[in-house]
Amino acid sequence: MRRIAVGLAVLFLIFAQINMAVAQTAVPETVAKSAFIVDATTGAVLLNKNADARTPTASLSKIMSMAVVFKALRDGRLRLTDTLTVSEKAWKMEGSKMFVALGSAVPVEDLIKGVIVQSGNDATVVLAEGIAGSEDKFAGMMNEMAASYGMKGSNFMNASGLPDPNHYSTPHDLGILAYHIINDYPQEHKYYSMREFTWNNITQQNRNPLLGKVQGADGLKTGHTEESGYSLIGTAVRDGRRVVMVLTGMTSMKEREAEGIRMMEWALNSFKLARMVTKGQALLSAPVVYGQATSVSLAAGVDAVSTVPATMRTNELTMKARYMSPLVAPIAAGQKVGTLIVSGPGIGTQEYPLVTTAAVEKKGLIGLTFDKIIQAASSK
Repeated sequence: MRRIAVGLAVLFLIFAQINMAVAQTAVPETVAKSAFIVDATTGAVLLNKNADARTPTASLSKIMSMAVVFKALRDGRLRLTDTLTVSEKAWKMEGSKMFVALGSAVPVEDLIKGVIVQSGNDATVVLAEGIAGSEDKFAGMMNEMAASYGMKGSNFMNASGLPDPNHYSTPHDLGILAYHIINDYPQEHKYYSMREFTWNNITQQNRNPLLGKVQGADGLKTGHTEESGYSLIGTAVRDGRRVVMVLTGMTSMKEREAEGIRMMEWALNSFKLARMVTKGQALLSAPVVYGQATSVSLAAGVDAVSTVPATMRTNELTMKARYMSPLVAPIAAGQKVGTLIVSGPGIGTQEYPLVTTAAVEKKGLIGLTFDKIIQAASSK
């Protein structure tokens, strides 16, 4: 008796109206020692310069500190209206300061603003001690969260980013961290776009050079020590695209500002989104065996959106659906059965889940027996 053959079925779909061929977009040189720029909407890496190289984080570490604080707020272990007492250690912190008074009780929300806008090392330690009991224990929480994010090239020894030979990260990891801050804590992310904050009658400006100078810029953080140089994690949204940028090792505030603006504008202006297939859009019909239906429609399991060069012209974009054929009942609605592969000049190859649009129940015993009789007869 001949068995039913299960092969690889490939369907080529040509959508001239959404297919965009393009000349490769030129990637500019950057004076940053290392850089990582990504389209956070699709995950497309736009620029990678030594992105996995370890670097001292300086105050960029405070983004991880805030991730721990935001999680404590989300879990109900901390409230914005809670007050935390300023210890002598926090009060004596060197470097950037919020200028909190020794022994004073400061609301959590003000401390958050003091960390994000003023880069206050004192405010960071107040939060760390208030949440974990000590800065050392808080650093352990930072490392636990980094591991949960998949930040394999990072290690944190303190909350503020003060120099320590065992305190480091990579531009790639910091890009991952920025993505989580933006997507996991959208309500708290608003603090990163504040232009200034006043505490103790002292008004300090946000050092982020993108704010007010790049349309759509809304974060995140600058950093500087003698060892690390001048660094920036920036993010901006324009035309439905969010870009996350990490630049490290620049030589001055002026250079950081000029390079940050130049590279962010390049990332925003040189690319666009191509929305190729909508989630749930039926693409083809696949044969089914042993089912109460002989076929089922397949669709993209997610919106198929790709980052493409802004100079792309309408042409042909090739899409193919790959799955094991025939499908075998029972099949659930929304079940992943294959992969939708999108490719074209200038965008490489991108893959999306291919799912069923409806359920197909398995035939009863009589129906299955009848199928087997037909198969046996056809094999003679």
